[in-house]
Amino acid sequence: MTIDDAPAQAGPPAPSQAGPLAWLADHAEARRAAGLRRELRPRTAGRPASDAVRVDLAGNDYLGLGRHPAVVAAAVRAVRDWGAGSTGSRLVTGSTTLHTDLEQALAAHMGFAAALVFSSGYTANLGVLTALAGPGDLVVSDALNHASIVDACRLSRAQVVITPHGETAAVAAALGAGGWRRAIVVTESVFSADGDAADLLALHDTARAHGALLVVDEAHGLGVVGPGGGGAVHAAGLAAEPDVVATATLSKALGGLGGAVLGSTALRDHLVDTARSFIFDTGLAPANVGAALAALDQLRARPELAETVRAHARHLAELTGAPTPAGAVVSVILGEPETALAAAAACRASGVAVGCFRPPTVPAGTSRLRVAARADLTATDLAQVREAFAAAGILVPVP
Repeated sequence: MTIDDAPAQAGPPAPSQAGPLAWLADHAEARRAAGLRRELRPRTAGRPASDAVRVDLAGNDYLGLGRHPAVVAAAVRAVRDWGAGSTGSRLVTGSTTLHTDLEQALAAHMGFAAALVFSSGYTANLGVLTALAGPGDLVVSDALNHASIVDACRLSRAQVVITPHGETAAVAAALGAGGWRRAIVVTESVFSADGDAADLLALHDTARAHGALLVVDEAHGLGVVGPGGGGAVHAAGLAAEPDVVATATLSKALGGLGGAVLGSTALRDHLVDTARSFIFDTGLAPANVGAALAALDQLRARPELAETVRAHARHLAELTGAPTPAGAVVSVILGEPETALAAAAACRASGVAVGCFRPPTVPAGTSRLRVAARADLTATDLAQVREAFAAAGILVPVP
């Protein structure tokens, strides 16, 4: 048979006139119908989210340091000294003496031997878990851990067991099943959506009993939990333990941007050699490093800020009947997305911005307002918050 006699081969399908991304419209409509569409709300200079908003309980600037004059001045000074960016990977041109100073200050404040600064808390979690776990290893992760931990677990290529939220017995069962080379237990210290705390002492006892490492994400613990805001790991007396590692973000209580991994000097050296999200990422910009250093200075000079934000969080929880928070996050669960959206809109119309968390950020049926307390709330602010909560129908009447 010649080529001319061969049967015609089916070619690729004819391209759709609507294009290969035509399916996006259907997905967007489905999300809109379910109340799950999201939108960007650009802030104008000096305002939390819009000219109508006067009190910001949506952002994570827990200590009110993001616009502190000393913090802003330090960021400006760093730009003048070092330029707009770090110009490269930390291993090439992206490390400055500011980075070293910040790493030493963070380690000292949180009670660890060493720290390594990443470009974000997200990349810090990716870096540490993928550098410490791989095929043949086990990672045991709480069901409510942050998306950065979820993604890090997936990228590690280790076996991953997701345990029910806060159930230490399930962690013990996962570790006790055996069959792994090395094991890691990973948790948030204060959970980002629910605002409750992990039982770090119980988790550490369980991990140690099975020869596992405990990794704790202090994104919502640093600056808020423990004396002087040293974090939950430090408050639990675990920072100096050889089988405990912490990650942190500089974008919450310190009001800026960046992340860090804290642990032993040997761990830091290992991450410099192996953590892909450190090696192949541009270093954190000097302005962010300078700002974080100045914010940490403010926290050390005013250790009462940590207790102040916790007190404000407890007050906000009392106003709404929400569970008592472990840190700055108050979770007001309302159920369906539409209900949460309406309550958030009512708060905004009353001049108060709150977070609105819906699936997939939180489980179905638990859409909520995520209210973030701040240390710098005034009596006037709190009075306006009370009015906004009443307008949104979430204010609990005082008996």
